[in-house]
Amino acid sequence: MKKIKLKDKEFGVSIPSDVIQKAIINVAAQINSDYKDVETPLFISILNGSFMFSSDLLKHINFNCEITFLKLSSYQGTSSTGTVKELIGINEKITGREVIILEDIVDTGITLEQILHELNKQNPKNIKVTTFLFKPEAYTKNIKIDYVGIEIPNDFIVGYGLDYDGIGRNLPDIYTLI
Repeated sequence: MKKIKLKDKEFGVSIPSDVIQKAIINVAAQINSDYKDVETPLFISILNGSFMFSSDLLKHINFNCEITFLKLSSYQGTSSTGTVKELIGINEKITGREVIILEDIVDTGITLEQILHELNKQNPKNIKVTTFLFKPEAYTKNIKIDYVGIEIPNDFIVGYGLDYDGIGRNLPDIYTLI
């Protein structure tokens, strides 16, 4: 197992980059099928963690679309603070639009719940949720996740956009805390 050390923690590869890319292609195929006849849906990429997933996913989307970015934060170190803070909002109007949220990871669902609460105030036509990684063991909400790349255990992970205290986002593989 390939291992790395970030600050004071050791991590081992749990999802190699080739598996990541195959999962993204599968999610893109599902979205392409569902949105082939929809006029210019808006993807909302949740920063910082979903930037790599969003970039790779949109390379496989074969219809006209827009993308914007929303930055929220709920993590500190290796655990969720339980509080979501909106840091950067959306400039595009979403009233009456098809919206597809792009999340890097859904664990408890606290961040997702806050995002949906805020977005629904703007009366979109429809909102679908896409997450690259999903932790069903940690999930505490009843919000439908429409598209899931990979289900994972409730472990702390880094790489492919996910970080540990700001580092590790650039790693092409995903690593689990050892």
